[in-house]
Amino acid sequence: MSKRKLSRQQRWRIDKIQAERAARAARKDEQDSEKLAAGEYGPEQPGRVTAHFGRTLDVRPEAGGQAVRCHLRANLEGLVTGDRVIWRGRQDPAGHIVEGVVVARGERDSVLERPDARGQLKPVAANIDQILIVFAVEPAPHANLIDRYLVAAEATGIAPVLVLNKIDLLPETGGGLRDLLARYESLGYPVVSTTTEREDGLSALYARLAGRTSVFVGQSGVGKSSLIDRLLPDEELRIGALSKDSRKGTHTTTTARLYALPAAGGELIDSPGIREFGLVHLDEQQVAEGFIEFRDHLGRCRFRDCRHRHEPGCALLEAVERGEIHPERFASYRRIVDSLAQG
Repeated sequence: MSKRKLSRQQRWRIDKIQAERAARAARKDEQDSEKLAAGEYGPEQPGRVTAHFGRTLDVRPEAGGQAVRCHLRANLEGLVTGDRVIWRGRQDPAGHIVEGVVVARGERDSVLERPDARGQLKPVAANIDQILIVFAVEPAPHANLIDRYLVAAEATGIAPVLVLNKIDLLPETGGGLRDLLARYESLGYPVVSTTTEREDGLSALYARLAGRTSVFVGQSGVGKSSLIDRLLPDEELRIGALSKDSRKGTHTTTTARLYALPAAGGELIDSPGIREFGLVHLDEQQVAEGFIEFRDHLGRCRFRDCRHRHEPGCALLEAVERGEIHPERFASYRRIVDSLAQG
């Protein structure tokens, strides 16, 4: 579908609105500069972004205490939840910090990016130690969807962990789902089982969260919000009902936030629920590298431009025949590559 052309008046209105926003930001930055020069803000101190609202941020002081609403200097762009920053606070006559200004961003250990509607990568969270890929007994998980999350996680360089939720609904034998989990465990991926229906249902999850900054991802209805509600009983999180007809849930979170986990001794970034990780920003080589068992075989095909389909001397196809790559994982790889080709 071709894009609708804007009229001259519409373009003028858009330019006018953008100019007004830029002018407001410049005035605010000038005011902050004047306050900084006048000594109205206190000394520099480290903190971490717990939430992001355009030109304002919530920053939690490293020394402890409540998060402070801070303004962002005009020369700082692209800050996200989880960023480590340097900020300065302004106190009221009673000595309470009432606002702050972020003056610098620290180095990032990692960054989680997702493509926006135009396919451009956009950072959504930073300084993450692990990505917890949540799936559940209901709605029934599909191996290809799990593989998509794993490929996306591998592309970020952030360690993925598989979290099977709602195990209270799992048959005693475990069925095919247990076999699926065993396949991922054999590849070296940690698998954690959870349920909110038992007193000790989150013990393994607590152990995995300890001392780490984690982010939950997964399709709607798998129980991310229910898990977080149990992990953070003092926070207000809406929980969407799972439709009995579709067995799919509804999106319940809308903005990324960083929470401290006192019981686990770690931190959690709660990000908006998504049905499918976007992979349009990856090429075929990056997808192949996202299948960790492929890596020892990549670059060993007879032909340098091998597409790993029917070419003679394909190292991946030969590895499948030898049982070194599971045929279902290879089929999943092909489906992902084909989906990228279809746009």
